[in-house]
Amino acid sequence: MLSDKIKNIIAKFWHWPILIIIAAGFFVGTASFNYYLQKDDFVKWISPDETANYTFAKLYAQTGSLEIFEKYNLYVEDIIHPRSFRSDNGYLKPVSFLGLALIYGKIASIIGYKILPYLTPFFGAIGIIFFYLLIKKIFGRRNALLSAFLLASFPVYTYYSARSMFHNVLFTVLLIIGLYFTVLMGSRKKESEKKIKVDWAELVYAALGGVFVGLAAITRSSELLWMAPIFFLLWVFNIRNVGLTRLLVFVSFFLFALTPALFWNQILYGAPANGGYPEMNRSLANIKEASSGLAKATLKPRLAQYKELFLKLKDNIFVFGFHPRDSWKTFNNYFIAMFPWIFWPALIGFLAFFSGWKKIKKKHLLFAASLAVVSLILVIYYGSWKFNDNPDPSQITIGNSYTRYWLPIYLGALPFVSVLVLRLTDFKKKEEFGIFGRLKRYSEIFVSISGRASFIVLIFFISIFFVLYGSNEGLVQAFRIERATKSQLDAVLALTEKNSTIITRYHDKLFFPERKVIIGLFDDKNMIALYARLVKKAPVYYYNFAFPDKDYEYLNSRKLADFSLGINEIKKTTDQFALYKLYIVTPSANSTSTKTSIPQ
Repeated sequence: MLSDKIKNIIAKFWHWPILIIIAAGFFVGTASFNYYLQKDDFVKWISPDETANYTFAKLYAQTGSLEIFEKYNLYVEDIIHPRSFRSDNGYLKPVSFLGLALIYGKIASIIGYKILPYLTPFFGAIGIIFFYLLIKKIFGRRNALLSAFLLASFPVYTYYSARSMFHNVLFTVLLIIGLYFTVLMGSRKKESEKKIKVDWAELVYAALGGVFVGLAAITRSSELLWMAPIFFLLWVFNIRNVGLTRLLVFVSFFLFALTPALFWNQILYGAPANGGYPEMNRSLANIKEASSGLAKATLKPRLAQYKELFLKLKDNIFVFGFHPRDSWKTFNNYFIAMFPWIFWPALIGFLAFFSGWKKIKKKHLLFAASLAVVSLILVIYYGSWKFNDNPDPSQITIGNSYTRYWLPIYLGALPFVSVLVLRLTDFKKKEEFGIFGRLKRYSEIFVSISGRASFIVLIFFISIFFVLYGSNEGLVQAFRIERATKSQLDAVLALTEKNSTIITRYHDKLFFPERKVIIGLFDDKNMIALYARLVKKAPVYYYNFAFPDKDYEYLNSRKLADFSLGINEIKKTTDQFALYKLYIVTPSANSTSTKTSIPQ
């Protein structure tokens, strides 16, 4: 027989081996996507954002810099750069937030840049463990373990861990860790109830909470829009528990975590609060101006001035617009309709949980209030805008931006799914006597555990099937499409010079950084004039859908001829796409240029 001490240890820690297996399985499953997709001679990414994040993280790891000098941009008004990059006076810089590049770049500088594709799966696995710890503090161990299972298979979390150079999973994990330590910080004794002796544990929790929340903030700075009210709520509900000392430590380490991004913002964009998005910089400046005006109006109340300033604040906070009806439609498309096996159980679980109001504690109300605030802000903020990540705007897929922007909403719903599963599978604990009584109790326990396992396994397989095959951007389809592009890359690299520039619409992520790229077509005369200027300096190519004969002739006889340019087909790389070369047309050739007489 096991001793009581061993039994107690097993009873206390039996869930940890399960949790570690879940996290390890998650890491292997999500990391395998890039492991099998990418090879030493083919490290490419499906989206421009991923390409930019990988490029700058690798650059920071190898050189400690976050900008690339492109001398030809000095001749052509900074048009040479891929999407999700910007060029200022010849220097290519990130458009997006700097946190991922700084964090991953620092890690890669120690371990090596080849670790970069696998860092998000690693952080995603760590996030499952800390999600368990956080939910355990709020809803208890049983709910936390079921929620960890649900998170490990949730399609959006899995998908964007596999698509590993997006910010969103890293941001979410850092925030979960920060929230966990913040909860620990606030659950210690009130300062007035403590002895004079310093409690170092509480200071460590406060410091860790501040650091991880700060790192989350630099990873996706736009999320401060809802992070700020959430942490304000946490503070208001725990003022006496937190006290002044822990608050100061938290804020100090939060600001400390911001300093790398503030430093690089100053270098790259001219001010610590600026970023790569010009629209966001303008919004911040307008918000500052409106807030200052609001303060002045408070001293001298004027109703019309209040209204004007509030409208200005609203327009600059909701940079994507303010359209509640569109937001609801988007929420329906990307949560209710896309993940009904999560939404409806979560809603029923929420109602069931709060129907037993006598058992509701302050922490439960705070969790529900925080989830409501986050959901309202995120749904209206992002749902008011139409993002067309997919070339077909009518497609509602997991690859569209809404799903990754709404990760906090999805994760907040998971504990309520667990509530429903536990309610449906619970058995009444009562003392049973005799062998038949014990057999009855054991059978009830077996049925309860089997029921929970059945629910979780069912949700697991639905979720995994969806993330692999559930849309035209599922991981299996994305894998096949991306692997097929390698032949295009090999063909174009073989036909173009190393110092050449390729004008393209969507293939920038494929050709960069092996070739310089311009995002463009032939529909803008100003751009064509810049192409003509660049052709005089270095080889220039165009890669896109193959032109029909009439369009090809029109370009050479009219559109490009006005700028003394011609275009020649080099090779069709697929049934749809072709490579063309631009060249300067001499006066003699201009009068007789045809598809057959244009020089190679």
